[in-house]
Amino acid sequence: MTQEDSDNDFGVGGWPNKRMGVAPRNKKLRAQWQPLGSAHAHQHPDGTMICAQGVARLMALTWSLLRLAGGSCPPGCLCASDIVSCGALGLVQLPAKLPTSAAILDLSHNQMVQLEDAIFSGLPRLENLRLAHNRLSHIYPGTFRNATTLRHLDLSSNELHVVEQHYFQELAGLEELLLFNNRIVRVESKALSGLSRLRRAYLSHNRLTDFPFFSIQEHSHPFLATLDLSSNRMSKLPTEDIAALPKSVQNGLFLHNNTLICECSMYSMFWHWEQKGFGSATDYREEHTCLVYGERRASIRFFQHRRFFENCTIRVGKPQSSLQAFAGEPVLLHCQTSLRGHHLSYLWISPNKEYVAPPGNNDTLRMFSNGSLEIVTAKVEDSGVYVCMALDSRQLRNDTREVNVTIVMRRFEEEPFNTGFTTLLGCVVSLVLVLMYLYLTPCRCWCRKQVPPGTPSPGNECSAQSSILTPTPPATTEGPGRKAGNSKHVVFLEPIKEVQNGRLRTTLAPEHPKLQQLRGDNGSITSVFSDTPIVP
Repeated sequence: MTQEDSDNDFGVGGWPNKRMGVAPRNKKLRAQWQPLGSAHAHQHPDGTMICAQGVARLMALTWSLLRLAGGSCPPGCLCASDIVSCGALGLVQLPAKLPTSAAILDLSHNQMVQLEDAIFSGLPRLENLRLAHNRLSHIYPGTFRNATTLRHLDLSSNELHVVEQHYFQELAGLEELLLFNNRIVRVESKALSGLSRLRRAYLSHNRLTDFPFFSIQEHSHPFLATLDLSSNRMSKLPTEDIAALPKSVQNGLFLHNNTLICECSMYSMFWHWEQKGFGSATDYREEHTCLVYGERRASIRFFQHRRFFENCTIRVGKPQSSLQAFAGEPVLLHCQTSLRGHHLSYLWISPNKEYVAPPGNNDTLRMFSNGSLEIVTAKVEDSGVYVCMALDSRQLRNDTREVNVTIVMRRFEEEPFNTGFTTLLGCVVSLVLVLMYLYLTPCRCWCRKQVPPGTPSPGNECSAQSSILTPTPPATTEGPGRKAGNSKHVVFLEPIKEVQNGRLRTTLAPEHPKLQQLRGDNGSITSVFSDTPIVP
C-alpha cells in the first residue's frame, strides 16, 4: 500500500477521510471495513462515523427492555424498573393494565375527574402516588382500598372542596399528604384521625376558615412534624387548642398569609413561638400579617409593628402543676379541665408514653371515673410529666393538662430509739455528770500528809480554790492591803504581804503569777462548797 492510498483512505489519527461512503481501495482494508448495519452513514463534525441505523436499533432495544421491566407498560407511558410515568397524556381514567411491580405511579397533569372503587388494589407495592394537576373534585369511598403500602399521596392542584372523613381511612401507613392549591373550605374533624403515621401535611393555598386542631394530638399523631395551613382564609385561631398541640407540631405549624384579626391572644401565641425559636414563626417573619379591627386595607406585619400590642398581657400556654411525693407512698393526680358534662372521657399518658384508661394498668396505676390517676406505690423512676386528656364526644372538643411529678427518697431513716426515751436518757446522763462534778472534784487536799501547826505550806493550792469557790468568805482577819468583804466571792488580784505566825507570807503563787491566792491557816482548811471548816 502506497502512501497516497493511505492518505486517501484515512485521515489523521487513522479515521476515514471525506469519502466515507466508499470503501478503501486497498483490498486488505476493504475486507475489514464494514459499515455498522447499513451503508447509510454520515460524517460527525469531529470526524467520528456514526451509523444511524445502528443507533436506532440500540434505542429500540433499550425501549423494549424498559417496557418489559415491570410487566406490560400502558401505551404512551414510560416504565423503568418500579417507576411508571403516565403524566401529561390527557387521561380521563386510570390505564387498564399497569405493571404489578410499580412502586411509584405518576398520573399528574391529566384530565381525571374521578377514581373508581379499589382502583389501586392491583398494585401491592405502590408507595408513591402522584395525582397532581387533574380535575378531581371528589374521592369516593373505597378508592384506596388495599393500598396499605402507600406512603406518599399527592392530590395538589385539583378541585377538591371538602376533605371528608372517609377519604383516607384505609391509608394507615401514609406519611406525606399533599392537598395544597385546591378549593378546600372545610376539613372534617375525623378526616385525619386514622393517619397515625402521618409526618407532613400540606393544605396551603385553599379556602379554609378553620381547622380541627383538637384532632391532632400526640397520642393520635406522634410523628407529625409539619402542618402547613398558610395562605388560607382563617380570621381567628383557637389558641387553646393550638397550645395543647405537641411542641413538635407547633414548631412546624405554618399559619402565615392568612386573614387573621389582630388580637392579643393571637399575638401572644406567635410571640411565644418566636421566643422559643420555632420555625413556624421565624421562617416567614415578613409574611405574618394581621388585620387591624378586621379591615383588609389595614394589614400590618405584626412582628415588625409591635406597638399595636403594647397593652396586651402576654399569657402563653397553660400552667403546669407540680407535685412532689415520697417513694413508697401512694400519689393521687387530679385531671383539672375546663370541660363540663357527663359525657366526658379521660385518658392519661405516663412519662414513658404509656396510655392509661379506666380502670388502670397492671396494679401500678389506678384510674377512677372522674379522671383522677393514682400511683399505687410511688417509685423514683415514676417521676416525670403526666398528661391528662379530657375528651368531649358530643362537642368534639378536648382539653389537656400536665402534672409534673417528682418522687424523692426520705432523707432520714427510722430512729432506733424512741424520742422520749432518748430525752430521758440525756437527763440521766446530765445528772450523773453533775454529781460527779460535785463529789469527785480534782482537789485532793484531804489526801495529803498533814503539816504540823505553825508550819507554812507553800505548796498548798487548795486555799485559793476554796476561796474562789466557797460561797462565804474565809475566816481571816482583814489586814493592810487586804480587800475582802463579806459579800465578796473572789479575791482581788493585789499583791499583799502580811505577817502570820511571825513569818512573812506572799499571797501570789509562783505557779500562777496572775492568780492571787489567799493562804489561810494550815490548821484550818476550808472545804469546797462547805460553810463549816473541817478540823483534823
